[in-house]
This record gives sequence, structure tokens and C-alpha cells, in this order.
Amino acid sequence: MPDTTFFLGGTIDPTTGARSGAEIRYPASHLTTHGVIVGMTGSGKTGLGMIYLEEALRNDIPTLVIDPKGDMTNLLLTFPELAPADFAPWVDAGEANAQGSDDLAADTAALWKSGLESWGLSGADIADLRRRVGMTLYTPGSAAGIPLNVLGSLAAPGGDFAEDSETFRDEIEGIVSGLLALVGVASDPLSGREHILLANLVERSWIAGEDLSLESLIVQVTSPPMRRLGVFDMDTFFPEKDRLALAMRLNTLVASPSFAAWRTGPALDPATMLWDSTGKPQAAVLYLAHLSEDERQFVVTMVLGRLITWMRSQAGTGDLRALVYMDEVFGFVPPTAMPPAKKPILTLMKQARAFGVGMLLSTQNPVDLDYKAMSNAGTWCIGRLQTERDKARILEALQSAAGGTDIGSLDALISGLGKRQFLLHDTREKEPALFTTRWAMSYLRGPLTRDQVAVLVGDDARRHQEHTPQPVALPHDASPVAPQLAGRAKHVDPAAPWLDAIGANATSKTFAVALAARVRLTFDDTAAGVNHTEEWEAVFQPLTDPFDPEAGFIVDHDPRDLRDQAPDGAAYLTPEVPADRQAWLAEAERSIRDHLIATRTLHTLRNRALKTYGRVGESPEAFMERCRSMAHEQADDAIVAIKKRFDARIERARDQIEAAHLAARQARLDAETRRQEEVVSGAGTILGVLMGRRNSRSMSTATSKRSMTRRAEQRAHTADAKVAARSEALEDLEEDLAEAIDEVTEEWLAKAAEVEVLEIPLEKSDVVVETPVLIWVPVTG
Repeated sequence: MPDTTFFLGGTIDPTTGARSGAEIRYPASHLTTHGVIVGMTGSGKTGLGMIYLEEALRNDIPTLVIDPKGDMTNLLLTFPELAPADFAPWVDAGEANAQGSDDLAADTAALWKSGLESWGLSGADIADLRRRVGMTLYTPGSAAGIPLNVLGSLAAPGGDFAEDSETFRDEIEGIVSGLLALVGVASDPLSGREHILLANLVERSWIAGEDLSLESLIVQVTSPPMRRLGVFDMDTFFPEKDRLALAMRLNTLVASPSFAAWRTGPALDPATMLWDSTGKPQAAVLYLAHLSEDERQFVVTMVLGRLITWMRSQAGTGDLRALVYMDEVFGFVPPTAMPPAKKPILTLMKQARAFGVGMLLSTQNPVDLDYKAMSNAGTWCIGRLQTERDKARILEALQSAAGGTDIGSLDALISGLGKRQFLLHDTREKEPALFTTRWAMSYLRGPLTRDQVAVLVGDDARRHQEHTPQPVALPHDASPVAPQLAGRAKHVDPAAPWLDAIGANATSKTFAVALAARVRLTFDDTAAGVNHTEEWEAVFQPLTDPFDPEAGFIVDHDPRDLRDQAPDGAAYLTPEVPADRQAWLAEAERSIRDHLIATRTLHTLRNRALKTYGRVGESPEAFMERCRSMAHEQADDAIVAIKKRFDARIERARDQIEAAHLAARQARLDAETRRQEEVVSGAGTILGVLMGRRNSRSMSTATSKRSMTRRAEQRAHTADAKVAARSEALEDLEEDLAEAIDEVTEEWLAKAAEVEVLEIPLEKSDVVVETPVLIWVPVTG
């Protein structure tokens, strides 16, 4: 299938400037790499932009036209009949006088007819264009044309935030940057606390799938539904006083009658702006000439941010699906500063190609364009330039976009350009083309005023389409007005961590009355050394009459969990108790006190034998271990006394053993000596016998020696027996000592085990109840 082409004009001879007869047919798909039209005032730049738009629409490609100065409104000045009466309301009477024309409308009609015919076009082509597409002139912030509900874009977009968080965060950044610029607050997306807070609030709602309104956003600024931002608590990061100042600034958008038009008209939805309900392509022209610079930045940021979100939800394509045209881009994509609209423009220039969305920017001065934007443009239409500096910047950009470009040749071609003559440099083509633009089918009247816009749009019903919030379906027995209560009731912060514990629904806008109580309890016992104070906190919901003190949920709540401001769209259930009577509240307080006195006790442990008590919060295991440690200390003291009693006896026994050992050694030595003497004596007697000398005296002496030996051996045995007896006595003594130590240790360990539970009750003076407060809790309606 051949590529769709745009009929832009015809080629010209670079030396004479005359048409050569060849047409310039630009492939539409090439615009997915985006383009830039640059030329000084009077160069024909606006006419070329109009031709691009006409060609896109003639080929059923919808266009989104951002028109800061009002020139592109001329796209709607298309007259199939080419009749003077069609031109008459739009011709300039001053121009007629200057030209000396008696009937400028007729002259203009004739001029347009002949101009179109010179390019092979006619009123039939205009009629075909008007038949194929719809055209809408949007005027954000004004009912002169079709108002655009820009602030309604705070509503959560479709899609899964988790799956495409980058897309949504980019849109959030654009929305917040635009809002802050609109109220004159300069805040950096990375470091400005205003920007960070608003971005977090929007993101939190979108993740939850909740639509935001400007009013609800302002409420959340004063009472954020989160406790922390980063590592700091909210009031440290952004004090309440400063948040209120920011909310007051944002509130001007709600309170000022001049901002009412910002929330009227069709919703900001790229899909419905580019195609109607039947799929017919549309030309959506956003007229911004009536807005201040900050307001223009806001609109462009919001529109392109939502366009990017829509674009990223589409399937990829290599064809041109839609064309975004921005006329006079000066101030929106500057080379150094970072106005709110710059990021979405650069995002489109970098990413839109994959989705078939082309972007065409128009500017007088190339030095007003950021280098990143210029380097991402694949198509350049260069007309007459005002200064050499402009030409140098263009040549630099062309060389960056296509490295093989002959800069010298381009320089010469650009220098010789005349009115409505352009150098077409397409990075996908080998050579640039010099051409003159065809005649525009739209009447190039020039910028329209707001009054002229109102005439052009006429009685389109969408001009009066007001933004009416959808009525909230209230639960049965619920009212948007909070019932009167005894004291001012606060609303529970959706970020309160205990909401789940009481069965509440943090995302609900339906509220039921509940009661929050805080009680200080003092448990004291002089003997036990206990003087312990603790706080008891509970929330009672639902409430009953009479009040039931046993129906509370024990939760840790504090004043940060409550806020004064009701959320947007809150509905209130009628209380089933007389919560408007102070007496009922006082009775609830008494009931809570009496219930706690009757049911609350402090349990601790006691050991009478050791005269010690458990500490508050001490576990039974820790108390038992402490008792055992104390028992061991007492046993150690008793063991010291026992050892003192045994030490002298054991020392004497050891001395006696030593003496017995000494006597036994002496007796064994004496016995050994006697044996030796007996041996010697016996040997002499035997010798005498052998030699024939029997001597009765020698025989008597030997006998005596044997007797003495036996007595010595007897004494040695007796001494050894005495050593054994003394040693046995020492062992008995040491066993007695060990038994005494074991007995005293077991005695104290038994005392350590004598543990009992001690209950410390509350007395009336021990219970101090803070005045209970009524609160509004979100519940499932």
C-alpha cells in the first residue's frame, strides 16, 4: 500500500525562483519523526503550517492544533462556495481602504478561487475536506469558543498505574507544574515542597482509582492523607501554616468567577477531541491568544500531558495516526529554562514516533528552540530568516540531525529564499528540496479576536456545556450535613493505622459517629515497690444506648489521627445514640472508669522467702532466673560459714595423716634394717656349720634377729593401717562437707521456686479518664 502523501506545493528553480512544474509530495509517515517550520514574519510560515494541517485532514488524520496567537483559527475559514458573502465577515475594512478596493470580499473570493485553481484545487476540494472532518475551536478559560474543562483532568485516567507508572507520573508532574504556575508558585519537581506534596496527593488518589477535583485537592493540602513524605513527618517537611498558604493560593482558582470557565465545556480527553463518536477525524484547535503566559503554559502542559497518557495506551504503528501542530512555540521549549510545558513537548519529540503521533513546531527564531527538540526533528521547512545567527543555528541543527549534510550548499539555498519559499530538508531523503507552497484552502485572514471567535463558533451548544459534578449516591439514612453532636467532632484521617482494626473503611466517604477514649491508669503497691502508670486507649464503634464499655477496640490513637476538615463528598449516618447530649457523654466516661476498675489489674510475681517482687513487664522466666540468682547468692553465703566450721577439722586430719605417713615410713625402714641384719647373721651361722663350727651362741643370736625382724614388720603394718584409717577419716569429713553444701544449696533453690502471683487492683483515685471525644469514622455505607 503506497504511503499517504501531503501536497505541500511545487519545486522551484533556485536561480530564478520560478516553479519547475514538479509537485512536492511529502510522505505523511515521515512526520512521525516530527518537524520544524522556521521563518521570519512574512515568510509564509503560517500558510505552510495551515497546508500541513489541511493535508493531514484530507487524508483522515486528526489534528491537535495549539494556537497561542490566534492565527490557526483560520483553519475554520474554509468556504466551499468561494462566494464573496462567505469572505465578507472576515475581510479587514482597513485593508480595503488601503488597497482602494470597493468590494474587498469579492476581490478576496476571486483571488482565492484563482489561487486554488493555479494548483489544481477548487471549492469541491474544500467541500470534501469539510465533509471528511469535523472542526472545533476550543477556548480554554473562555466561553467565546467551545470551553474546555481543563481542570477536570484531575480525574484519575484509565489504566493500571502500576503497569505504566512512568506515564502517569509524567502527567502528574505536568499537571502540578501547570497548576503551580497558574497561581504563581515556582516549585521544582525534584526539590520544591509544593510540587512534591501536590504530586504525592494526586498520585495517591490515582493509584486508588479515585477522581480528584480541585476542591478535594485543596482540602488534602490542608489535611494530607499521609503522615510522612520521605523520612520526615508531614508537619516537619511542610508545616501546616505553609500548607494553608498554598491552599489559599489554589483556592483562588475555585473562588474567582473568572476561573469558572476553566471547568465548563467538554472534558479534556484526547480521544474524543481527535475523533468523534462515529470515528470521524477532528481538527481540534486550541485558541490561547486570550490567556496570560502562565495560563498558556498551564493549558499546553495539561493538554499534552493527557495526550501522552492516551498515546502510550495505543498500539505501536509506523503510520501517522495523529498530528500535533504548535504555532509560535516561542517560550514553550526554550534552550535553558524549564517552563511547565517543556517536558511534555520534549517527551513527545522523543517517544511519539513509536505510536504514530507526529509533532510539528513552528517558530520565527530557531534560537528559541531547545537543542534536544531540534535534534529530534527529522523534517525541516526553512523559510526566510531574520538574522545570520538564526541561519547558523539552523545549519548547526541540520548537521546534528543528518551528519552527511552539505552545509555550504544549504547555506546558499537558505540565503536566497523569497516569500512563501522554503527549503524542505527531510533526513530520510538524499537531497533537500526547494519549493513554494501551494495555495491554502483556508482563508488566511490572520489572528482572530475573541469576539470574532465567538462569531465563528456561533450557537454551538457545547459553548454552554457546564461542568456539573455527578450527584453522589448517599447511603440509606445518610445526609451530606453532619448531625449536631455534643462538642465538635473531628474526622478520622484515612491514614490512621488503626482503621482496619475497628472494621472501618478508609476509602469510604460515609461516616458514622464513634467515641475515642484515653485513660491514665496507676497501679501502686508500696510493699512490692510498684508505682506503674500506663495509658489505655480505645475507640468505641458502633455506639449503643446505654453505652457499653466492653464494646471498645483497644487501639493506639493520637491527635494526629484526627482532622478538622471533612473530605469532599462526605455523607453522615444518623447516630443511634443521643450523642448530642453532654449527659450521655458524661455517662460514657463514668462507665469506662467503673469498667476499668472492675476488670483491670496488674499482675506481678512475688517470692516471700527471698522477699522480692517481679518488676512491671518482667516475664515469669526472667523473674524465676532472678530468684535463682538471689538463692545462689544466699547459698554462697551459707556455704562460706559451713566451710569455716569444717576447715580446722580437715586441717587437723591432714596433719594426722602426714604424721601417720612419717611413722609408717620409719617403721618400714626399721623393718628393712632388721631383715638385712637377720640375713647377715643367718649367713654367718650357715658358714660356721659348713666349716664344722657348731656354736649354740650363734644359733641363739640368729633366732633373736628373726624375732626382732618380725616385730619391726608388725610395727610397719600397724603404721600403714593407721595411715589408711586417718585417710578414710579425712574422706568422711570431706563427704560431710559436700553433703552440707548440697543441703544448703537445695534449701535455697527450693526457696527460689516458691513463686506466687500478686494482683495489684485499681482504686477509684488510680483511674483518670480524659474527656472522651466523639469522632467521625469512615464506614461501608
